[in-house]
Amino acid sequence: MTKTIFLYALLLGSLASCRNEKESGQLSADSVELPVSADGSNQTQRLPQLVFDKDLHDFGQIKAGEKVSYSFRFVNRGGGDLIIQSASGSCGCTVPDYPKEPIPPGREGFIRVMFNSEGKTGIQEKQVTVLSNTMPNTTTVRVKAEIL
Repeated sequence: MTKTIFLYALLLGSLASCRNEKESGQLSADSVELPVSADGSNQTQRLPQLVFDKDLHDFGQIKAGEKVSYSFRFVNRGGGDLIIQSASGSCGCTVPDYPKEPIPPGREGFIRVMFNSEGKTGIQEKQVTVLSNTMPNTTTVRVKAEIL
């Protein structure tokens, strides 16, 4: 009887630990390609490549409490679909908005960065880190402003 209960508990624990990647919001293994295959051939031409027009935008002088935004333009210069998994600001005052759908090779997209200067003074420089299926998998863009 004890063995039966133990086996049922083990089975339930195993089933509970399984989860569906699509429901968890994570990339599936099929979305990520390794740059070198098992036979040693280079596969980097098949990877997406996230290329921004510029990686720093200076808002110049803004008033304290002002909210400003800028859209960073990028192009997928690689050979596969670009998937942006997340984009996060270096603090709560910097909020990025990014495309949730795959970006095919040769197509462009935008990452809009909103900066709230409330409670800030002087020169501020904030960073947004973009996580994607590129090599390397993180890219950064920055915004800068002088708060009057």
